[in-house]
Amino acid sequence: MVDHLTKNVRSWNMSRIRSRHTKPEVIVRSLLHRSGYRFKINDSKLPGRPDIVLPKYKTVIFVHGCFWHRHKNCPKATTPSTNKEYWTKKFRNNVSRDNEVKKELEKLKWRIIIIWECEVINDPLSVLNEIVCKLEKNVSKGYSIDLDRNKILKLAEKRSKYLINREKQKS
Repeated sequence: MVDHLTKNVRSWNMSRIRSRHTKPEVIVRSLLHRSGYRFKINDSKLPGRPDIVLPKYKTVIFVHGCFWHRHKNCPKATTPSTNKEYWTKKFRNNVSRDNEVKKELEKLKWRIIIIWECEVINDPLSVLNEIVCKLEKNVSKGYSIDLDRNKILKLAEKRSKYLINREKQKS
């Protein structure tokens, strides 16, 4: 099957896909911060530049996109019908790199939490509870965060756009 978009349009579309400050990332960071956790983002001193680093807990969090990191049994983890060979190789390399980074971090005695995009979008407060349980040794907490899912998603979209625009202005 031939791509229905021109090479320039396809290139433009792909350039819009962000690797930092994605909506799921911003949601997780916002909820962690509101819950009193402090962290670093994209620490280049660690293998794989984890999305969120909680040094106090010696824990890193990766917020993986289902499509790019091949979330098993997720409807978002599809393979494009055009240029299958390219995409298969691309996805295989991504998963392989994820595994290597995980091994390197484990050697350095870091705990690793993988959060999937679909989980964050579907139930952000459940994801927060899962993270906190892992950080606090399986102690579940009640939260006074009075935001519903839609409000959380809207706030994250606004914050994500702000962060991207701020980075563009700096460069």
